[in-house]
Amino acid sequence: MRVSVVLAISLLLSSAAFAQSAPIHFHNANKEAGLPMPGSTQPEMKYIVQQMAGGVALFDCDNDGKLDIAVVTPSTIPSYRAGGDLMVALYHQDSGFKFTDITKSSGLTRKGWGMGLAVADFDNDGMPDLYVTGYGGNVLYHNLGNCKFEDVTDRAGVAGGGFSTGAAWGDYDRDGNVDLFVSRYIHTDVATLGEIKTNYRGLIVEAPWGMSGETDFLFHNRGNGTFEEVSKKAGVSDPEGRLGLGVVWGDYDNDGWPDIFVANDTEPSYLYRNKHDGTFEDQALLSGAAVSAEGKAMGSMGVDFGDFDRDGRLDITVATFAYQPDNLFHNGGDEFSDITWAAKLGQPTFRWVKWGTGFVDFDNDGLQDILVAAGHIYTAIDQLPGEPAFREPMILFRNAGQLRFDDISDPSGVNDEPLQSRRGIAFGDINNDGNIDAVVFNVNGPPSILINDSKNSNHRVMFKLVGTTSNRAAIGARVTITTGGITQLREVKGGNSYISQSDLRLHFGLGKENRIAKIEIRWPNGKTEELKDLAADAIYTIVEGSGIKGTVPLPPVTEPTTTKAK
Repeated sequence: MRVSVVLAISLLLSSAAFAQSAPIHFHNANKEAGLPMPGSTQPEMKYIVQQMAGGVALFDCDNDGKLDIAVVTPSTIPSYRAGGDLMVALYHQDSGFKFTDITKSSGLTRKGWGMGLAVADFDNDGMPDLYVTGYGGNVLYHNLGNCKFEDVTDRAGVAGGGFSTGAAWGDYDRDGNVDLFVSRYIHTDVATLGEIKTNYRGLIVEAPWGMSGETDFLFHNRGNGTFEEVSKKAGVSDPEGRLGLGVVWGDYDNDGWPDIFVANDTEPSYLYRNKHDGTFEDQALLSGAAVSAEGKAMGSMGVDFGDFDRDGRLDITVATFAYQPDNLFHNGGDEFSDITWAAKLGQPTFRWVKWGTGFVDFDNDGLQDILVAAGHIYTAIDQLPGEPAFREPMILFRNAGQLRFDDISDPSGVNDEPLQSRRGIAFGDINNDGNIDAVVFNVNGPPSILINDSKNSNHRVMFKLVGTTSNRAAIGARVTITTGGITQLREVKGGNSYISQSDLRLHFGLGKENRIAKIEIRWPNGKTEELKDLAADAIYTIVEGSGIKGTVPLPPVTEPTTTKAK
């Protein structure tokens, strides 16, 4: 008994010390950044079209080395019936970490109902272009330079239609021109909203259960500024009409060709394996990544690929609906295993409605952590005692190694500000200090800029890749680094999380290692090149076939007051 009491006291003291010295910490930087609120508000979320927006994007729209922020701007039912609202807002990062709304001057003028975002250089001119999904139609903005865009949707042939949600770019045939996958959700019409009602825990609401879904699109880039819709020919059209949301490309089977994961709401997800001949086959059920370990189809929304255990294979994290745990699928080579509960992700995520998510090394220790955004879909849920609220906490899991994660949400500062109902997350080093930050979409409010102010002595490195014979933004490129006997890999993604776009630059935490022994780059066309003995703590620009063409030093690492090793 005495030993048990002493042990209990010891655990309490260690927990208190841990809470006071979180190894990862964020602060909300909205006030210092001056980021205003975009778009309109939805005081009451009654219909599905109101509930599913919003994507955010971190990308450098003028190639000045600083990340800018794009945020979709949802419409309202009355406004949409009258023609809609601008589908996206754009905020340029000026000097001194200040952001200016340049939406009007940038040419982002198409109106509708914005949903999600994805970024790539579709015409290989060196400027990142922006694709916006929406209810009723999508838009492709061609970057003319200096954050000026032209609407080329109709000319390019990528308008889509229906209820588009997720979008992600990937060069599936490795021809040097990046292609575009678009997932679609339910079939609904603003003229007949609310005709299909569901009883959800006592609330009479419009919900997707029992509603018909829409097929998906795959737009093949012809290389001349136009696209061909090839989803049926490629085998990814979703003829069953499952409810598609988050999308991500990644080479999960290590064969050098990009594959596709589609998170389907309430139905089995898709894992399309690239067959190298312009077609795909769905391997989700056979591989174990379609449903949970219990065989249940989840309310799957946000998704990401990442090698969180550094075994050289891409794993999958999927954000899910309320009273479902987040899914963590571990890639064992031949199949995926749902290790959600064993990895300690289940209990902290179970109650909440989860959306944006991603594998990110926030403390630069060489292990990828997971951040999850949450928020309910029904504003009326606040009327029900004992139910999760409309505004819900964010969840931060620190990678503890050995296929385990620690929930450090509260001490990390991600919930210091008033809670919000959140959707997409985009990740990137917004202030170029070597720590990865996040921008989070908030329903009925401005997005949250969460700056990572973690203090430690860990080193880090970032790579900006530029393709030449591969697509210019190097979407799909894989970088594998070896340092201190440990190997890590990352891939450039043109869309992930929940219908959002993260920084195209690849970031690696290096722990105590201040040099990288070997860097191997596998470009999207399959060619590889290798660099050796590279210094840490810098942002390197690497051009395909030409090596390092630019180096920007990162600030020196800073020692924390107290540290906690993993």
